Amino acid sequence: QIFLQESGGGSVQAGGSLRLSCKVSGYTYITYCMGWFRQAPGLKREGVAALFTRDDITYISDSAKGRFTISRDRTTDTLYLQMSDLKPEDSATYYCAAHGFIRNGACYAPFETSDYTDWGRGTQVTVAS
Repeated sequence: QIFLQESGGGSVQAGGSLRLSCKVSGYTYITYCMGWFRQAPGLKREGVAALFTRDDITYISDSAKGRFTISRDRTTDTLYLQMSDLKPEDSATYYCAAHGFIRNGACYAPFETSDYTDWGRGTQVTVAS
């Protein structure tokens, strides 16, 4: 069983930055897709970034492009989401996800929630205008 623990959320002013962390522990597949998703009240959960663990290929959603970066520290089994130039519409609970499907050496559907089997409990990000 895999365990995912997010941290790093908080409140910032618009234009500020935050770095979210997702500590991975327990059993993991050899290669898989990991992702960051977010969900604001009343809205669907949406993917913002993903990473293929075999060679750290990254995927960034249009809403996050140019502002968010996903990375991984293999030595500590920690996934990161570096967020900069934050906007009020980035306010949401951010979730780490693991064991996303892979196909042909890449994440199959990196921003599809149904592709992932394991989830953390989330960390809250609030961006004030």
